[in-house]
Amino acid sequence: MPSPHNSSELSPQQQLEAYGYKQELKRSLSTTDLLIYGLIFMVPIAPWAIFGVVYNAASGMVPLVYLIGLVAMVFTALAYQQMAKTIPLAGSVFSYVGRGIHPNAGFFAGWAILLDYLLVPTLLYVFAAESMVGLFPGSPRWIWALIFVAINMIINMMGVSSMKLVNRVFLAIELVFVVAFIVIAVKALNNETIPGAVFTTDPIWDASKVTGPLIAAALSIAVLSFLGFDGIATLSEEASGGRKAAGRAMVAALFIVAFLFIIQTWLASSLAGGRDAFDPEAEGNAFFTIVQAAASTGWMNAFFVVNVLAVGIANAMAAQAATSRLLYSMSRDGQLPRFLHTLNHRRVPRNAIILVSVLSAILVLFFVGQIDLISSLVNFGALFGFMLLHISVIVYFMGKKKSKNFLLHLIVPIIGFLIIGYVLWNANIEAKVGGIVWLAVGALVFTYYRITGKKTDLSGETELEEDQIPATGERGGL
Repeated sequence: MPSPHNSSELSPQQQLEAYGYKQELKRSLSTTDLLIYGLIFMVPIAPWAIFGVVYNAASGMVPLVYLIGLVAMVFTALAYQQMAKTIPLAGSVFSYVGRGIHPNAGFFAGWAILLDYLLVPTLLYVFAAESMVGLFPGSPRWIWALIFVAINMIINMMGVSSMKLVNRVFLAIELVFVVAFIVIAVKALNNETIPGAVFTTDPIWDASKVTGPLIAAALSIAVLSFLGFDGIATLSEEASGGRKAAGRAMVAALFIVAFLFIIQTWLASSLAGGRDAFDPEAEGNAFFTIVQAAASTGWMNAFFVVNVLAVGIANAMAAQAATSRLLYSMSRDGQLPRFLHTLNHRRVPRNAIILVSVLSAILVLFFVGQIDLISSLVNFGALFGFMLLHISVIVYFMGKKKSKNFLLHLIVPIIGFLIIGYVLWNANIEAKVGGIVWLAVGALVFTYYRITGKKTDLSGETELEEDQIPATGERGGL
């Protein structure tokens, strides 16, 4: 292996080999592909489904919620960026915390985020199935859910090239409908199609309504709305744009999707005509009702179908891909059963994809009609993993590498930790109980691996420096 001091002279494969790993996954995702993946994971049209709920919780200031979310999550995105360019491995927080703090901490970070990644596809399938029943009354929810599971398993098994194509198609469709909504909204506001609807800055900031408790409640909603950009880190070993590609894509995806969220919800809030709140029975379809009033029933139905397909196929497919890569990485390091490390001829983690699909199918049957419960558990896993990520940035850069960049390696992770910690502290009791139970199960798994002789020592590995990379590296005895 070559031993230049400038890491830019080494190929991504050589960078991976510096950790003692072989290049097994297919490295064919450009920075643009990662960006598109991140946008699909976060769903540019995500506000459609929850607009009414957020409108009621934020006294009509929905775009303010997403602006707060952007400010809150940019600290976590920057933390991911710092770790991703230094440790370009597929395990996301599992790899970052394991090498930043300690392998044992890495296991629990990976186990926590696994709760998020395992349940996100289930949440999306349940939501899509509920929506399909709305389109086809009387049809069984579980059949729709299993159809979506099968579609996404097939696409993921076909390899990253198929995933890239599907991502591009769905992103194009979603962006076309974003533009369509902007045109519909501007036209309706100009023509006064909806009585009382007027374009105003009140949805961004209404001093008479803004209070401390409202901002605090909005923060919780906002942070959870941006979950998904971190999934880009799980594809690091399939990126062809160098070690900084994943980090750049994460930050860019966060800002782009935040802009789209703010524009759409600003216009939708203006079309709401200054109402105080939506009726509880109507808040779930509030956005689509607004489209109907501003355009027609045909447009409303078109928006509804696009939303269902974006969630049930594109978003769930991205979530399934991220989950399978996390399982692959933890299996490769001996933290989960070895069979999850198996690849198919298209160089994707076959058994991990199958396992995620089977678990999703089983969990869908159990969680049908329990969207709130799934959401709570998903949130705990993500937030707990994020907190450990922020700690790993401080420990790794300030402690191990003696960094002098106090802004990115100390101040940013401290602020990010406090924000995420606040949101987690104020999570509902179901989320906390479910999360603690999940961590307890993880402790049993961890204990089993230790008792049976599995080691978690990664100390033999080397990390990529900012301006150099070691010539050789050996994996620990896993």
